[in-house]
Amino acid sequence: MPSKIEDYALIGDLQTCALVSREGSIDWLCVPRFDSPACFAALLGTEEHGYWKLAPKRAVKSIKRRYRGDSLILETDIECDRGIVRLVDFMPVRSNAADLVRIVEGVEGTVPMRMELAVRFDYGSIVPWVRSIDGGIRAIAGPDTLYCRADVPLHGEGFSTVAEFDVAPGDRIAFDLTWTGTYGPQPELEDPHRRLAETEEFWREWSSRCSYDGPWRDAVMRSLITLKAMTYAPTGGLVAAGTTSLPERIGGTRNWDYRLCWLRDATFSLYALMVGGYTAEAIAWREWLVNAVAGRPEELQIMYGIRGERHLTEIEIDWLPGYEGSKPVRIGNAAFRQFQLDVYGELMDVLHLTRRLGLPTSEDAWRVQCAVMKFLERAWEQPDEGIWEVRGPRRHFTHSKVMAWVAFDRSIADVERFGLRGPVKRWRAMRERVRADVLEHGFSREANAFVQSYGSSAADASLLMLPALGFIAADDPRMQGTVDRIRRELEADGLIRRYVTDHHVDGLPPGEGTFLLCTFWLADVLALQKKHDEAVRLFEHLLSLRNDVGLLAEQYDPIARRQLGNFPQAFSHVGLINTARNLHRGGGPAEHRQKT
Repeated sequence: MPSKIEDYALIGDLQTCALVSREGSIDWLCVPRFDSPACFAALLGTEEHGYWKLAPKRAVKSIKRRYRGDSLILETDIECDRGIVRLVDFMPVRSNAADLVRIVEGVEGTVPMRMELAVRFDYGSIVPWVRSIDGGIRAIAGPDTLYCRADVPLHGEGFSTVAEFDVAPGDRIAFDLTWTGTYGPQPELEDPHRRLAETEEFWREWSSRCSYDGPWRDAVMRSLITLKAMTYAPTGGLVAAGTTSLPERIGGTRNWDYRLCWLRDATFSLYALMVGGYTAEAIAWREWLVNAVAGRPEELQIMYGIRGERHLTEIEIDWLPGYEGSKPVRIGNAAFRQFQLDVYGELMDVLHLTRRLGLPTSEDAWRVQCAVMKFLERAWEQPDEGIWEVRGPRRHFTHSKVMAWVAFDRSIADVERFGLRGPVKRWRAMRERVRADVLEHGFSREANAFVQSYGSSAADASLLMLPALGFIAADDPRMQGTVDRIRRELEADGLIRRYVTDHHVDGLPPGEGTFLLCTFWLADVLALQKKHDEAVRLFEHLLSLRNDVGLLAEQYDPIARRQLGNFPQAFSHVGLINTARNLHRGGGPAEHRQKT
């Protein structure tokens, strides 16, 4: 049985990631990439689908864990009746092969320990061929090979590799798990203790560049580190999360693969990183974007693989029962074929921000932008699947139309502020035309609120973004009515749902948790409406939902008091960062985005 979603911690090397449970079991590991077959998939199946445990042989009395400073190095102190041991788990920022290092340190007493390693490739379906080598074992299955080397003897038990050993104060016993291609050379074993020091230094230097100095600095820093961990260093691509198929409702079917680069999610994440002081990531992502979207603008996808791959066919893995029985388990995401109008606005907004922050200019980026804008001039009137990627019929979503307005608005500002050449007169006319269309068809006078889509009466939390985008003032009566209605119809225990899920709306069975990013948006609107104290209370309520190491999934169940969805989720941590800045001294993204 897997742990609760929120009982995991993240480690990673900027190319892949692993999830470590409170009890010291690694139940999810993708190597060598986010989109590759997983070595361990116990989180989505059972123990027979792979895991790596390190634990005392005696009954555990207490567990305390934390990240070492501002890093992705996880420290877990485990106490039993024989003493205390510390597990240090990390993935070195790689220079060559992918490594996962675990060091057991003796803190107090002499503690008997047991290590169990069950390697399973291809999402837990393949038991590899395991052989002993000098200092450890080698596990081979087709193109994938893992080496596990240790400071203590390893031996086989059934289809697992185990070790039993004692740890006394001052002992430091290391285990190193290394992935490599089967037909390449055996990777050299590097000193794990030296690599620990190098990894700590990497994160110390990176974290030192954070520009936020407000009252929630620790929470913001942890969220920035989490976003950095979602970055694929070789290309600059940003994934939405490091996992697939963690459910939006336990036992439900809304289980999606998030190990892909959504243009929307990436731009949200980059906005948070850039205003946090991290511009190098924006430069790398901008190059990734230009390469990924090369071709005709009408062929632009809403998501790509981490290298810019376009074919992301969705399949279902029938041998995995899913997290707590939540099926199906999906690999790939069929939404890559959807038309989502809002991504154009997000793209233009973040490219505009790169110029406002003084990043080096990119002629290629402007050429791509102008080509996309030419397409948008005729495409903005089309219905789409919207920000929530509904799998029902396309609609004229109000938020999507507003984001088309954002695309024209930011492109006009690029011409006016930075002297770029573009058909600004035509774009101004299009901007006014889109705005008039939204105000006529996207607002219900009867409800005194903006609605989910033209002709609909449904509330939608994405409309909370309208003031921060600069489309309408937060204190405009139409916006005040929208906020009141969203709170009345979508609020649960102070948290906000995206919309009322219904088969007729999105083509899926109903039921999901509250959406954390939407609740951060509500706090942003309250701040813009000068309701600062209420916004702070809501923000601190959201902070209280983080797990013990500061991580958030996509959603939250206020009844079961559990996190839901893929974990950790970039969207949620973006919301945390932006709202913290919005509530501290003003001038945060909610105000920043209005001042093009």
